[in-house]
Amino acid sequence: MTTAPAASPASTGQAFLEFRDVGQVFQTRRGPFEALRAINLQVRQGEFLCVIGHSGCGKSTLLNMVSGFLQPSSGTVTLEGTPIERPGPDRMVVFQNYSLLPWLTVWQNVEMAVKAARPELADSSRREVVSHHLEMVGLLEARAKRPGQLSGGMRQRVAIARALAVSPAVLVLDEPFGALDAITKEELQEELLAIWREQKPTVLMITHDIDEALFLADRIVMMTNGPSATIGEILDVPFGRPRSYEAIQDDPRYGQLRNHALDFLYRRFAHDVD
Repeated sequence: MTTAPAASPASTGQAFLEFRDVGQVFQTRRGPFEALRAINLQVRQGEFLCVIGHSGCGKSTLLNMVSGFLQPSSGTVTLEGTPIERPGPDRMVVFQNYSLLPWLTVWQNVEMAVKAARPELADSSRREVVSHHLEMVGLLEARAKRPGQLSGGMRQRVAIARALAVSPAVLVLDEPFGALDAITKEELQEELLAIWREQKPTVLMITHDIDEALFLADRIVMMTNGPSATIGEILDVPFGRPRSYEAIQDDPRYGQLRNHALDFLYRRFAHDVD
């Protein structure tokens, strides 16, 4: 089992995305609330990183900083050395609730994002991009349907296609499969990895599911409890790619890593019970 200290740089290569001494304090009616403290993290280009921790540990706050929806109270978050100050098409977000426009078709939901992010594309090129990404998620034949006519899994496929169709440098996933049944969830995890292998964006994903993190990630960032949450430990995931659930679960290291993460979350940083 390989773990890295919280402030350790990425093991190889130069940081593509970096959190440097990041803190976040929110002003509340009861006074200042320190959500995050001393976050130091370097992410390599093309890396798949999962962030896990209990509710209230600042996972979404971290991702909102990467997305540009939130500025740190202290420290910096940089992409290729440039501070992230606002949202942009180089960083796309997929939420658990899909966030599709219900009055648009599947095709139109994806096309609208491509038009906004890549206005230089000719109409024919834009159609090729939309068609290719809908085909990648198996929804080209459903292109004329509206979100209300789709299952939850299909809607999340549209959201993933929309995000990747703009060719982002960073893909931010906020528990994208949390509301899905187990079978659909596993199918989408495998599809996500296949798409990621083709395009290789840098991925930051929030999840509460340790098995999901071990299947998807190169590294797992484990957060301590809030308030004043920080990175408690970074777990290197040693399994080669491409991966299958069956293969990694047969690996004796899988159980060791899983037990280590469970121990971190449910013994060392278990939620206090009132």
